[in-house]
Amino acid sequence: MTRIAKNTICLWFDGTAEDAAQFYAATFPDSSVDAVYRAPGDFPSGKQGDVLTVSFTVMGIPCLGLNGGPAFSHSEAFSFQVATDDQAETDRYWNAIVGNGGAESECGWCKDKWGLSWQITPRALTDAIADPDPAAAKRAFDSMMTMRKIDIATIEAARRG
Repeated sequence: MTRIAKNTICLWFDGTAEDAAQFYAATFPDSSVDAVYRAPGDFPSGKQGDVLTVSFTVMGIPCLGLNGGPAFSHSEAFSFQVATDDQAETDRYWNAIVGNGGAESECGWCKDKWGLSWQITPRALTDAIADPDPAAAKRAFDSMMTMRKIDIATIEAARRG
């Protein structure tokens, strides 16, 4: 039996927790589907034997997907932030999420097809907006504010002025 971590992020799904967990495990390193638990009896959004919860890991973070039904949906109040090392990694994660039924948003944010928000954040962006030169940081920040997926070359050019 798989033990749930002492502190686990619980994410509410409308019957799609296993699909989401499988996608995350296939997309991100250090990710896995750890256990699938079926309901021992009927519950408000399902029947005995349906997948009730899925224990999974996303980039080392323990999560539990709860198939709780349609009562609640995800919002931008919770997001996974993924720090990327280069444009290829940024593109790979962005394209995987958006290209699998997700949607683009602003400033490096996107949503997957289950409604979870993701921040695909290149380390170069974080470094640029923390530049000790306030003018360089502002140029990089202003550049980011015009983007959906972050373009590292454009951020670095703005930083340099």
